[in-house]
Amino acid sequence: MSFAKMELGGRDQIMAKLVLSPTFLAAVFFIYGFILWTVWLSLTRSTILPSNHFIGLANYHDLFGSSRWWRSLINLGIFGGLYIFISMGVGLGLAILLDQRIKGERLFQVIFLYPMALSAVVTGVAWRWLLDPGFGMQAIVRSWGFPHFTFAWIDNPKMAIYTVVIAAVWQTSGFMMAIFLAGLRGVSTDIVKAAQIDGASTLRIYQRVILPSLAPTFFVALVLTVGLAVKSFGLIIALTGGGPGYSTNVPSIFMYVFSFQRGEMGVGAASALVMLIIMMIFAVPFLYLDSRRQA
Repeated sequence: MSFAKMELGGRDQIMAKLVLSPTFLAAVFFIYGFILWTVWLSLTRSTILPSNHFIGLANYHDLFGSSRWWRSLINLGIFGGLYIFISMGVGLGLAILLDQRIKGERLFQVIFLYPMALSAVVTGVAWRWLLDPGFGMQAIVRSWGFPHFTFAWIDNPKMAIYTVVIAAVWQTSGFMMAIFLAGLRGVSTDIVKAAQIDGASTLRIYQRVILPSLAPTFFVALVLTVGLAVKSFGLIIALTGGGPGYSTNVPSIFMYVFSFQRGEMGVGAASALVMLIIMMIFAVPFLYLDSRRQA
């Protein structure tokens, strides 16, 4: 009987592998296959069409010799740093507030999560209207009797990148709230009650008990926001178009412009690989630390 069960279990495993193998092979091809294809393109003189003319690291030399690329990296640093810090901070604050079991909690969750249901393009267009000096926030406030009120960041090369931060934080904060709220609801109530019995204040409980318990949640939120920051193409295109000038260009826009508008696919592929490396620099150490913590 046990032998028959083992044989049946072996057949089930084989059947499961057969069922899953097409999906697995498709994932390998469309993810890792295209990564390898991008690596090859970055080493060739590909223009609007792929080429097999091998030129080594010449595209990387052109990439890092471009002032526009360095401007894109600086913009990504400004945008990414502020976006990640603020969205996670606002999300955590909202989660702590809702964790107090306030009245109408479900309604607030829906309201805060709604922006994440919108596409990045819709969010960008909406904020473009709101921030437009001609008929947006500036025009509305002036119509209220404040003729000298000025808020034209979207047309200011030095301030335009911060309008992208505002729109991105508005869209993602509710999502971060949901992640942190799930983490807070997963903290053991026994530990919290023990700390309360010992006379610990609410602030000290959050500092010493609750927030350290949210380390895996912080890791998940950080990886997600880093990925969203690097892939912020749609929002920026809809909101500022990458301008004024190059003031809101980020690597994803640089890659699009060079690959499909300027016909320099080799340089665009090189920039895509650098973006992948940026993602790995953030993700791999945290994955390693998380695996060590769980081991």
